Amino acid sequence: NTRTLLSRSFDRLFGNSFGTTTPATMSRVVRSSKYRHVFGKANKKECCYDNIRITRTSWDSNLCSVNSKFLAIILEAGGGGAFVVVPLTQYGKVDPNAPKICGHKSAVLDVAFAPYNENLIASASEDGHVKIWQIPDGGLTENMTDCVVDLLGHGRKVGHVLWHPTAENILFSSSFDLTIRTWNVATGEQVAILESHVDTIFSMALNYDGSLLATTCKDKKLRIFDSHTGEMKAETPAHQGTKSSRVIFLGDTGKLFTTGFSKMSERQYGLWDGSDLAEPLKLEVIDTSSGIMMPFWDQDTKMIYLGGKGDGNIRYYEIIDEKPYVCFLSEYKSASPQRGLGWLAKRGCNVSECEVARFYKLHSSGLCEPVGMIVPRKSDIFQDDIFPDTVGDQPAMTAEEYLGGANKPPVLVSLKDGFKPTGKVEWKPPPLKEKVKDVTENPENDKDYREAFHKLKDQVKRLTDESQQKDVTIRKLEQELKGLKA
Repeated sequence: NTRTLLSRSFDRLFGNSFGTTTPATMSRVVRSSKYRHVFGKANKKECCYDNIRITRTSWDSNLCSVNSKFLAIILEAGGGGAFVVVPLTQYGKVDPNAPKICGHKSAVLDVAFAPYNENLIASASEDGHVKIWQIPDGGLTENMTDCVVDLLGHGRKVGHVLWHPTAENILFSSSFDLTIRTWNVATGEQVAILESHVDTIFSMALNYDGSLLATTCKDKKLRIFDSHTGEMKAETPAHQGTKSSRVIFLGDTGKLFTTGFSKMSERQYGLWDGSDLAEPLKLEVIDTSSGIMMPFWDQDTKMIYLGGKGDGNIRYYEIIDEKPYVCFLSEYKSASPQRGLGWLAKRGCNVSECEVARFYKLHSSGLCEPVGMIVPRKSDIFQDDIFPDTVGDQPAMTAEEYLGGANKPPVLVSLKDGFKPTGKVEWKPPPLKEKVKDVTENPENDKDYREAFHKLKDQVKRLTDESQQKDVTIRKLEQELKGLKA
């Protein structure tokens, strides 16, 4: 018996070294992956952006947007909404009096650069407006108050803006009026409206070719729509916590990834098959922190990054086709919590340093810190296994083709010789529509006040008539219902 006990103790201590595998060592078997040793590398202080009055809004957006030319960050501004646009190479302290975009009457809630025109940026605001701004190549030289396109239609504040991934000049916006509207930015016109939500829309995402639109909502449901017609394709209960949740499509995999909270306020992520939302492929508890998780998908490496608001770390996982589907790789750790994160398109990353992703991390102190995700490689030659062809700067189709019902995957380019921007014709905004004076809102003289009085009087009469007609209809339906019950 003593010899047996000694033998078992020896195996526990040295069994793996002598070719014996115990249950404990079996659980530590690590799946092979070329991204297992990816690490985060933050820029030095002199290569960051500082002294920025970052917004203190509690609304769940990334608070910034970035492309290979500019960085845009929403600011804390009194008496209206503003955001700053800084050239990406202009490091250091941002002057408090630096030119900014300040054309909204209320706080700005979201900003997004156009994927195929790096000088165009969309902004969403509490004032109910979606505005398009055109940034000069060298950056702003003075405050910009006049947008190139003002998209009017939402009845309440607008929470998010999202560009179509492959069609030029197509923009989606979600609002607290519970609608998602589709816009043709080139003409300044609303081309579609989706009215299927019954509560606040938390997030929206488009799939690889932009044919499907997914949303998460305060009613705790995940929905998928046809982006052309607005027809609901699928609906399912998702994260059951009361806090905000998010959804993104995982590129061309046909899967969706959600982040949210459980009933016990635990942070979760979920992986879903887009063709069958009946049950999640995986639903995993992350931790018990309270910060909302921001997911970012890298189509080229099949990696997903999760950064929590108020967290100092960014976790990253690899998505595979078989169980367990989501494989944890590692995490970038920092002592400074993040307010928001910007995600740079792959064509803006430093390929020579094997940088496969780059974040722009917003600190509460007013610092914006670039953080690159690096795959360690000894060779200096182009690593084609980690840099497949990626999305370029040319749209796959025009707005007219999309509105005609077409769907096309993105146009891919090689980064082997570095990214070379495509020469483009200068974008021209649509002609400004002449504003019709509304005397009921801004009467200026006695004549306007009389006209406004009669207009409002007619409006009250019309609404009263409509209300009475509805009352009659309700009474008829109540009588019919009683008859059916009898």
